[in-house]
Amino acid sequence: MPQLIKIEGERASTVDDLFTFVADEDAVPAAGDVIVTLARLSSEGDALLSSGRRVGVRLQPSDAVEDLAYDLGALAVIELAFAKFRDGRPYSSARVLRGRLNYQGELRAVGDVLREQALHMVRCGFNAFEPADGSTAEQWLAAAHRYRHVYQRAADDREPVFVERAQIASGLGHNRPDEVGV
Repeated sequence: MPQLIKIEGERASTVDDLFTFVADEDAVPAAGDVIVTLARLSSEGDALLSSGRRVGVRLQPSDAVEDLAYDLGALAVIELAFAKFRDGRPYSSARVLRGRLNYQGELRAVGDVLREQALHMVRCGFNAFEPADGSTAEQWLAAAHRYRHVYQRAADDREPVFVERAQIASGLGHNRPDEVGV
């Protein structure tokens, strides 16, 4: 069974992937949790979602996440594929899913997924990773929390540094101004 890294707040763990990816040309197994392509979900989604199993979908960078709006609440996992590590479209898709479409389930990064991307992926809303570089859960957690301060709001709800600075200036913060470090 493939291994996944899941990050929940300040904890990371390695877990077995209980889902099977089923390509468009392959037969859907009789039992078990499956992940299918957007094309297959569009054509066979009602039957799959009513089959009593957990269903997920794998989106390619060119797929429109808005096409999932109808089935979003029934999907157990959404995989966003990184064809190349330098392709940023899955980050945008993650932000749309978490922000505009309010998807609350597992959002998984697959493909050319490297530990150096962990911080940005977590900030965009990813919470599960299939690393291509053999990284451990501890390494991913360290990379995801590499920097104490962030400069803008994102899906991870971390407060930007300007909020902390304003709290310190108004006397509400617990840090001294010289502890801010930026």
